[in-house]
Amino acid sequence: MSHFCKHLGSSGELAAQVYLRGLGYKIIEKNFKCKIGEIDIIARDGNTLVFIEVKTRSSFTFGLPEEAVTARKIHKIHLIGDYYRSLHKELPELTRIDVIAVEPPKGQIRLLRNVTG
Repeated sequence: MSHFCKHLGSSGELAAQVYLRGLGYKIIEKNFKCKIGEIDIIARDGNTLVFIEVKTRSSFTFGLPEEAVTARKIHKIHLIGDYYRSLHKELPELTRIDVIAVEPPKGQIRLLRNVTG
């Protein structure tokens, strides 16, 4: 992965965190990794534990950012989320997956709540 891509992804995740905090989400963890994969942001939204995938695109050459979140990716997030829950039994049982689409050129951020595969 190029330095530009890493920087773009990092800046998108920072923008997503600020946006989520503004909506009242409480960020618990960032970039949780395990052998199955990674979840960009784990947060609480009220009594719900939310696993958040952040997608950032600098152009529409490959489509909208959220279009990169496939059913396979959502399934993987479910698996990683189940593992995370097994490590943190004190957290809410109610869970969901949200997607944040970030478009830096326009400064747009979209939140898609409760995304299913």
